[in-house]
Amino acid sequence: MKALFVLLFVSGAALADDAAMLQCRSIADVPGRVACYDAIPLGKAAPVAAAPAVVAPTAQQREQRFGMETIKPAKAAAVEDNSISSTIAGKFDGWSGNTLIKLSNGQVWRIVDGSSAVLSPMSNPKVTVERNFVGTFFLKIEGTNNSPKVRRVQ
Repeated sequence: MKALFVLLFVSGAALADDAAMLQCRSIADVPGRVACYDAIPLGKAAPVAAAPAVVAPTAQQREQRFGMETIKPAKAAAVEDNSISSTIAGKFDGWSGNTLIKLSNGQVWRIVDGSSAVLSPMSNPKVTVERNFVGTFFLKIEGTNNSPKVRRVQ
């Protein structure tokens, strides 16, 4: 009977650590997630309430991160944007192959679907990068019905 009590006590401590680890895993903000992991005491059950609160990223942080995600945590999906709007910096008259397109917000996107288009020359055209329901990004360019598939490279 005493061995059973010890086993239950040890497994309860492990569950508490697992719960703390799972809570840290759900934090989308990398510095906050690291701080949460660092706050878990080694060798002891960590109180789950001791983890820092999840702080939603600002609109500017979300925009800078847009398109650079590799794997989205389930909790972060609720605060992710499905599109951003900007302009293409300078003169733009179309694309072909693996063209790199630099936006005025500093982001660089590559055409990845092999499409091409020749357009009337435009200066700083407005664009929207949209994420579809499976996570693929498309570049919508004002003044054209073409929406090439893109991937963010910078």
